[in-house]
Amino acid sequence: MIPGGGQPNMQQLLQQAQKMQQDLAKAQEELAQTEVDGQAGGGLVKATVTGSGELRGLVIDPKAVDPEDTETLADLIVAAVQAANENAQTLQQQKLGPLAQGLGGGSGIPGLPF
Repeated sequence: MIPGGGQPNMQQLLQQAQKMQQDLAKAQEELAQTEVDGQAGGGLVKATVTGSGELRGLVIDPKAVDPEDTETLADLIVAAVQAANENAQTLQQQKLGPLAQGLGGGSGIPGLPF
C-alpha cells in the first residue's frame, strides 16, 4: 500500500527494479574483477581469489616445501585458499548487501551468497 491511499505507479516501480538489477549486475562484475588475498603459515602460502571466489593465484614460499611432509603443505594451501575466500565473502557482503536490502532483504534471492 502506498501512504495516502494512492495506487503505486507501475512505471516507476519497473524503473526502480530495472535500476536495482543494473546496479546488482555492475556490483557482480566489479566483484569478478577485484582480487583479494589470504595467507597461511605466517605468509608461507598465499592465495589470491576474485571477489566472486575464483582462485587466481597461489604463491608457495620454498621454505614451506618439505618432501617428507607434503601433508603440512597441503594444509597450508587449503588454509590460504579458505582465508582468501573468507575475504571474498566479506567483499561480497560489502558490495551486494546494500543492494540486497533494496530488494527486500538478502535471504531467498537466487544468486546471492548470503
